[in-house]
Amino acid sequence: MAKRRKHQKIYTYECNLTGKVYKRTEEAKNPDELVSVEGYYQMNPDKDDRPIVIKKKLGIDTSDQE
Repeated sequence: MAKRRKHQKIYTYECNLTGKVYKRTEEAKNPDELVSVEGYYQMNPDKDDRPIVIKKKLGIDTSDQE
């Protein structure tokens, strides 16, 4: 007998800062407080530990970090 796949519900949320829409498979407890990774780094530029190569691909100014 074959096993059936469970239907997985998808929840969509929008970042308050960037307006970017993203999907989650789990419902958020506080959807108003969700922020995308890009939005987090906009709020906390001092904690941005991404490699310089990635920042250049995204078009982020890296002149003060070199």
